[in-house]
Parts: sequence; C-alpha cells; structure tokens
Amino acid sequence: MGIVAGLDSSPEFTRIVVCDADTGAVLRQGYAPHPVEAPEGGGKPTDVDPQAWLLSLGEAAGGGLLEGVQAIGVCAQQHALVPLDSQGNTVRPALVGNHPRAQVAAADLVDGLGGRQAWAQAVGCVPQAPMPVTKLRWLARHEPEAALRTQMLMQAHDWLVWQLLGRPARRTTDRGGASGTGYWSAATGSYRPDLVELALGHQAMLPEVIGPADAAGTTPEGLLISAGTGETMAAAFGLGVQQGDAVVSLGASGSVMAVHHEALVDPSGTITSLADATGMHLPVVHTLNAVRALRGTAEMLGLPDLEALSDLALKSTPGAHGLVLLPYLEGEKTPSLPHAAGTLTGLRRESMKPEHLARAAFEGMLCGLGDALDVLRGRGVEVRRVFLLGPAADLPAVRAMAPMLFGTQVVVVQPADYAAIGAARQAAWAQTGQLPLWQGAVSQVFEPGEELAVGQAVRQQYVTVREQAHPGAFSGTPVA
Repeated sequence: MGIVAGLDSSPEFTRIVVCDADTGAVLRQGYAPHPVEAPEGGGKPTDVDPQAWLLSLGEAAGGGLLEGVQAIGVCAQQHALVPLDSQGNTVRPALVGNHPRAQVAAADLVDGLGGRQAWAQAVGCVPQAPMPVTKLRWLARHEPEAALRTQMLMQAHDWLVWQLLGRPARRTTDRGGASGTGYWSAATGSYRPDLVELALGHQAMLPEVIGPADAAGTTPEGLLISAGTGETMAAAFGLGVQQGDAVVSLGASGSVMAVHHEALVDPSGTITSLADATGMHLPVVHTLNAVRALRGTAEMLGLPDLEALSDLALKSTPGAHGLVLLPYLEGEKTPSLPHAAGTLTGLRRESMKPEHLARAAFEGMLCGLGDALDVLRGRGVEVRRVFLLGPAADLPAVRAMAPMLFGTQVVVVQPADYAAIGAARQAAWAQTGQLPLWQGAVSQVFEPGEELAVGQAVRQQYVTVREQAHPGAFSGTPVA
C-alpha cells in the first residue's frame, strides 16, 4: 500500500505525520506554528486569516516530508467558521475559538427556535458560544455587511481540503465536522438550512457531506485527499476507539465521549450528539471543572505543582476520612448548575489534614467525571473501558483512583499525535476502500480489581453530598 499522511491543523500549529499504510507506524513527521499574533491583552486569537493555516502547512511539509505519499487526510480545529463570498473569497477573518462575545448570540438562537429541547431535537445539540451557528448569529448582529456578503460556509478542515484541491466547484465536508456546526443533524444525516437562515438572516451554500471512506478528490499531482474531519473525531479514530470505549479528557474542564451505534437526542442538552469519523456516533458530555479543581487545591495547600498534590493525596485513604469536595468552582455544566460554587463537607478534627483535602480534590474531580459517564450509561451507552487523556492522566493519584471510581478498566495512552494519525488512517481508508486495522495506541492498562467495592462506596458518598447540596440537580437527566 505504501505510505499515507495525516495533517492536523490545530489552533496553534500544524502537525503532519507520514505513516506506513499497512501498520500505521509513524515514519516521519513535520511541525510548524501558525504565524498568528496573540491579541492585545493576551489570550488566544478569535479572528484568524485562514492563509495562516496554509503558510503553516507549507512550512510543516517542507524538506520533502510528503515525498512518496499517495494519500493524505486533513483534520483541523473544530468550530472555526470561514465565511466566503460568492467567488469563494473570505469576507472577513475566520471566527475561531470560544469568545464570550458570542454568548448573547447563543441565548438569542435558543430562544429563536423555542428553547433547548427544540434545538436538541433539531440537530442534537444546543447552541453554545464556540459553535458556527452561534458565530453566524453574532456576525449578522455585529457585522451585517459581512453577513450579507457571506454566501458560502466552511469550517477549517473543509477550507484546507478545498484549497489543496485547487478550489474545485465541489466543496465537501464529513459527518464529524458537520455534526458540530449546529445546522446539521447526526440523527437524520441532513442539513437544516432553516437554522442557517435563522442565524445569518439568509441562506448560504454548504459543503456536501461525504462518507467516512470517500475521497474529497485528487490533486493535479495525483495525491488523493480523503474526506477530512474535526480534531476530536480524528483523535478518536487515531486512538482506535470502538463501541464499548469511552474517552475522558482531563483539561481545565473535562469531557466524556463514547462511540455509540445511534445518535442520542437529549432534550436537556446535556449530551451533545456528534458523529464520529467511521459512520458511528460520538455523544459527548462536558464538565466545567476538572484539572482546575486540582490546581486550586494545590495553590490552597501551598504546593508547587500537581505532582506534589498527587503524592500528598496518596498518603490519605479512599473516602478522604469523610471529606467530600463538589468541584463546581466555575459553576457546572453536568449537572446544570451555572451559578453554583464548590462545596467542601465532612470537616471533622481528624479529617482536617492536608492529605485528606488533596485526596478529596482528586476524588471530587473524578466523581464529577463519573457523573458525566453515568449520563451516557443511563442512555444505554456501553462503557467497557475508559481511555484517559491529558497530562493529568499521568499523575499516580489519578491512575490509582480512576479505575475504582469509574468502575471499569482505565487505559492511559502514551502521548502521540493521535489526531494527525487518525487523519492518516482515514487517508489509507479512502485509498483502498478497506478500513485499516492499525496497531493500537501504546498504553498502560489499570483495572479496578478488588478496589471496585471501595470505589462504589466513595461514589455513593459523593452522590449523597451532591444531592444534599443540590437536590434534583440531575432531574430530567438519566443517571445510571
């Protein structure tokens, strides 16, 4: 079969991996940052000229990196909206990231369609600030001239594929990318042009949604380009996640997603119903608080880093001598408690020790993510093992506690460019028409073992405190 490549255009950089098409082994790789300046006052850019992505791509592919490559897949940051005029030129810089400016637009859209349940039924998700449909409403309200000139809509990976193919008349996307727009339904497999009009004020041309194994086209040089997808879907594909697997991402906030055979319509909006890169579905549940609860606790205890917090936590015992931390430091999304604060209970003289607070922070974070897992389980999603992602997954306290608190096998994978690898795997699929069975991610596996019953008791202690502090917080949200 030869060699294939995968390209990941993230918010900050472009990463390219070249892989053996038979095994998935990474043969060589390239990297280049995006030539984008940070905005005044710091923070991440929210308006980016898409040409920066092409410049970064060209640099990353330098030095003959793609020599001999027969097919390439492209994944990119999700929710980046590229508004184009009738000639295919950008009418303004791409709207990227999560900007507070769009929060009012999101609320407007929710009301405009008749509430959260109406949106969940229509497209499987409720408008939020980062989503393209919300950015369209912001554009219509704040830059009406640019909105009027907007005749075509693309996301980052759509636009990159189109550019690589020489801007053909046919414009394509995939199910994964389309499912995050807010105007395509994973349940029906179709666009909702009326929602584009609701947001933008008029209709716009949308890319054709092609199948997971389809090719977007071939360059004049003969390089086949696959459908492409969003970073989340590409990373899941690169990890080799299958039905029965869930992925828990430990960032400042947290997310739980799992492969499922059908789209999940959730009237509460707790579940975002995305499509994956294989033809299956990828329901996602978000929490606002994950590693930020650990960092806050470390600062409170005067510890230099999370490694020190982990070491201290392991000096305590399961249940932290009765200390329970509800880690709702920024409010919470799951359960829906936007105005909540964190809660620490169980203070007794014998529990007032640093190691017990450290343990309560880890247990609180993981029990909060366990609540998110239970939302999916309560809707019939099978969870046989959990892939744990993020730097915090390497902390000994997380590895020790996660299996017993999640009640399942936990897999901690070795760091790698899984999104780019997933894009390369998609390219191999498009080239041959056969789903490539590549080697799985290098990982360590942790079992709950004899600690399962202890973990269940800790979870119950957490749930009892949560119900006392926020009675009925999960009402309307199925919990296993």
